[in-house]
Amino acid sequence: MEPRSSMTDDSVSRRSVLKGVGAGVGTAAAAGVASGSGKEEFNVGFANGKGRAAAERAADDVKREFQFGAVTIRASKEAAKGLQNNPNVRYVEENGQMHALAQTLPWGIDRVDADVLHDNGETGSGADIAILDTGIDSDHPDLQANIAGGKCFADECCGEATGGIFGCDDNNNDCNYAWDDDNDHGTHCAGIADAVDNTEGVVGVSTEATLHAGKVLNGCGSGSYDNIAAGIEWAADQGFDVASMSLGGDDSSVVKDACQYAYDKGVLLVAAAGNDGPCTDCVGYPAAYQECIAVSATTENDELADFSSTGPEVELAAPGKDVYSTVPSGYDTFSGTSMATPHVSGAGGQLMANGYTNTEARNQLQSTAEDIGLADNEQGYGLLDAENAVLGGDGGGGDSAPSVSWVNPGDGDTVSGTITVQIDASDSEDGDDTLDVTYNVDGGSSRTTSYNSTSGYYEDSLDTTQFSDGDHTFEANATDSAGNTTTSSITVTTDNSSSSESAPTVDSHSISTRTTGPWTRVTTDWAVSDDDGNLDTVEVELVDSSGGVLASTTNNVSGSSASGSDELRTRSTPSESVVTVTDSNGNTDSSSRSI
Repeated sequence: MEPRSSMTDDSVSRRSVLKGVGAGVGTAAAAGVASGSGKEEFNVGFANGKGRAAAERAADDVKREFQFGAVTIRASKEAAKGLQNNPNVRYVEENGQMHALAQTLPWGIDRVDADVLHDNGETGSGADIAILDTGIDSDHPDLQANIAGGKCFADECCGEATGGIFGCDDNNNDCNYAWDDDNDHGTHCAGIADAVDNTEGVVGVSTEATLHAGKVLNGCGSGSYDNIAAGIEWAADQGFDVASMSLGGDDSSVVKDACQYAYDKGVLLVAAAGNDGPCTDCVGYPAAYQECIAVSATTENDELADFSSTGPEVELAAPGKDVYSTVPSGYDTFSGTSMATPHVSGAGGQLMANGYTNTEARNQLQSTAEDIGLADNEQGYGLLDAENAVLGGDGGGGDSAPSVSWVNPGDGDTVSGTITVQIDASDSEDGDDTLDVTYNVDGGSSRTTSYNSTSGYYEDSLDTTQFSDGDHTFEANATDSAGNTTTSSITVTTDNSSSSESAPTVDSHSISTRTTGPWTRVTTDWAVSDDDGNLDTVEVELVDSSGGVLASTTNNVSGSSASGSDELRTRSTPSESVVTVTDSNGNTDSSSRSI
């Protein structure tokens, strides 16, 4: 840990503070957060400089600016409404709030086999995990060695929240820094993710990752959209590996923008699915965004916790009921998808400490999860298996999964006839030409590919006429020597309607020859037909024994049948007369007669 003087310090005086209720998922406020001036707060996303200027003109003042094309302003409702009609403005939203998703666990550390990682020397050392929450207790003996500092983004930093405004109970936590925890929730999550292995208290999934406290929620466990977006942006700009978000609420465009920004910068985003259960299709935000790993909560019996939200966005499940972990006053037991989330965050930190990118870590967590028999919308890929994810089939080397993508055909392409399938696959541990790359169409039998050293792609020849015309799912799979598999799927449209039409035929072909001086004259009589009525041309050629053309003529024809007689002459010795008929679709038929 860095010396205390090096920690980010927005407020270094030690104060008695209020304790947030931290109970359950909250929904975002229906109106913008009121400011001291009586104006309301709005998040404005703009498409260009004109949109930014319009937002600033409408604002009484600008509260916060983001690097991803958005600002938070204080303005009247009328001014905000006017911005909604500006074509240079992407969105205008009231600056609502998200809340801590609180209530429990070290049985979870054992259940996800994180203790096996510790025994194998896997501690997460080198990874940076941002806990975007109510802060982290800077004095806790199980966390202090791992905390590098933090920053407060909440409107009320440590010690500033008051029960009169938010209605939360008194909290007696002390504040060394503005980012200290005056609620308990953030410290509890930090301990699950990364408590020190020091033979006392509790131990985290990781034990030596570096923790960063992004205080986006106040002492009552609430934070406005812009505070949360600012914390996500900060984690991305600092180059942190993981952002753990045990919070949730309604959909917010500025938070969505921040998640996209951080994901593109390489941050692994992990978020709580929500505590609205029992329910279906009720995953909250930001967990429901595709950039985030949405985590549901399980019990000690591998059952879905009755409070856990479910839905198609759920990606992983993790222990979340009766979880024992750190709080500023010592240790306590909470329950919630908030508690499930840092289990995944700690495992993600382990992977990224071993060199995984955020997308590789996400794929590894998915592919190694344990199926515990819950529905897909309850467990996603399955229960987190930290041991399998980090040690996997490579004996502890942290072998990252290969990458795979489609080159030909591309997503949305229309194809016909026989095509050359090209798949790009590579792996950081194995050679790019040693992977097992297969593909299938609509989940059918797997087809193998061969590595083409010239093109650098895995290739195969595919006859698309075996599939009905229309949309089909093409799925590519790349597997490395450690058994890690990555999948890429695209939609391809087949259209073989033209090639299904019948080809024309040469029905009769006869010849007669005569010699006049140095000339050999060959008369060719022919008749052709086409069931589709698409006749186009008939070509008559005289060729020599080597196949060289000595003389030729082309007849334009149409309809379903045609006949004719052509005389060609040549000074050389012809070997064959060749008749070739072609229809308007390019289909052909040929006939030859020896001379």
